[in-house]
Amino acid sequence: MKTNQVFVIGHVNPDTDSIASAIGYTWLLRERDGLNAIACRAGAVNPQTSWVLKRLELETPQLLTDASPRFASVMRRLDTVSPEQPLADAWAIASRTGGVTPVINLDDTVFGLITPRSLFEFLLRELKPTQSRRDLKISDLMSIKCSEVADEHVTSFQANSRIRDNLNRILREERDEFLAVDDNKKYAGLCWQRDLLNPPRIKIVLVDHNEAHQALGALDEAELIEILDHHRLGNPSTHTPIRFSVDVVGSTSTLVSERVEESGLSLPWKVAGVLLAGLLSDTLILTSPTTTARDKRAAERLARWAFSGSSVLKDETIQTYGKQILTAGAGLTSRTPEEIVSNDMKIYQGGGKQFAVAQAEVDDLLQVNDHLSDLNNALNDLKNKRGLDFAMLMVTDVVRGSSRLLLTSAPPALDGLPYPPQLDGTRLAEGMVSRKKQLLPVVLGLLED
Repeated sequence: MKTNQVFVIGHVNPDTDSIASAIGYTWLLRERDGLNAIACRAGAVNPQTSWVLKRLELETPQLLTDASPRFASVMRRLDTVSPEQPLADAWAIASRTGGVTPVINLDDTVFGLITPRSLFEFLLRELKPTQSRRDLKISDLMSIKCSEVADEHVTSFQANSRIRDNLNRILREERDEFLAVDDNKKYAGLCWQRDLLNPPRIKIVLVDHNEAHQALGALDEAELIEILDHHRLGNPSTHTPIRFSVDVVGSTSTLVSERVEESGLSLPWKVAGVLLAGLLSDTLILTSPTTTARDKRAAERLARWAFSGSSVLKDETIQTYGKQILTAGAGLTSRTPEEIVSNDMKIYQGGGKQFAVAQAEVDDLLQVNDHLSDLNNALNDLKNKRGLDFAMLMVTDVVRGSSRLLLTSAPPALDGLPYPPQLDGTRLAEGMVSRKKQLLPVVLGLLED
C-alpha cells in the first residue's frame, strides 16, 4: 500500500448501499479532488450486491479487512543480483542503495543479502594470514561470486503480513535490513527497521457507518480522514479534525449523488446504476419509513444517468430495476442459515448490553416456517461466537412490508416489544421494514429504560 492512496470503505457485512457508496464516493474523490482513491469492502458481498455488480459489469471492490500497516507499505523493490554474478555487479547496485544488494535466485526466491557487514565478515574469513587469499587484490575481490559474500540468514517476512504481529521479532534481530517476499516466497522488496518501527498510516474514508465496532479491524492504526453516513452517531475518536457528515436520508448513496450534483459532474451510467441500486435497496424502492424527499430526488437524478441510451439499463424504470434488486436479495433457500444471520448483521450496544440485529429479505414470510429451527440455531451460534448478550434476526417481507422477529437469549426488558408473540416463538411486526428507524429505537428504548 502506498501512502498517497485513500481507501474508501463501508461497514463489515456490507450491504448494497455500503458497496455502492464506496464505489460512488471513490469516483467522486478521483474526479473532483484528484485523489488516488480506491473502493474497498470490509467483507464478502451478499447475493443482492453480487447480482448488481454483475448486471452493471463492475468489479467487486478490493477486500480490506483491517487497517494495520503491512510490510508492503514500507518495502522498496531494490535491484538484485543472482548468486553467480560477480561482486562488482552487486557493488554497483550498493552504491545506489545505501550499501545493500539483495541476492535472488533465478526462480526469484531469496538467496541472501550483501551488506557492509556481510562483506566485512567475508574479508575477515578470507584475509587471515594463514589463508591463501591474504594478498587478494580489489580486482580479484570484485570477481568473486556474490554467493560467497552474501548473508544467507537474513530474516524474511511476507509482504502482506502485519508489521505489528512481528514487532518482537524485528526488535530481537541484530540487523537493520529485512527482506519481504510474496505469498509464493518470491522476492518482493527490502525493508529497514527504522521504517518498520514507524510505518505510515493508511488513509481511510468510512462510508455508510461511523461506529468503530462496525468498521474494518485496526481502525485506530489508520489515518481516518472522513466519514459519510446516514446512521446514528457512534463515531470513533480522531487525533485531528476530519470531515464528518451524517445526514437524515434513506441511504448513503443519496448523499454521494448529492455531492456529485453539487460538484457539477455527471456520473457514468455504471456508477450511477450501482448508487441507484444502493438507494433503492436501502429504501425498499422508496417505500421505507426512512425515505425522504431528498432520496426521491436522488433516485430521479441517478435514474437519468443510469438509464441513458448507452446503458444496459436503458429500458428500465426505477420500479422495474428496484424490483429486480430486491428479488435478487430475497429468499432463505439459496443461503445457509449461518449466511442469513451474518451477511447483513450489525452489532449494537445499549443499556449495558451488546447485541446483534441481522436482517434478511423474503417475498413471503411463510418461508420462515421451513427454516425456523435452523435459523434459531444459527442465531444462537452467532451470539456465542461473538460473545454477545443476545441476538435478533429480522426477516422482512419486501412485498407486503412486514417482518417476523427471531430472538435468542432476549433479556426480560424485551418482553415489552410491541410485536405480538407467535406460537412458534417469533414475533410479528406488521408494517416494520426498517431495522434502523423502526426496530432499533424500540429495542434501545426498552434496554435503557
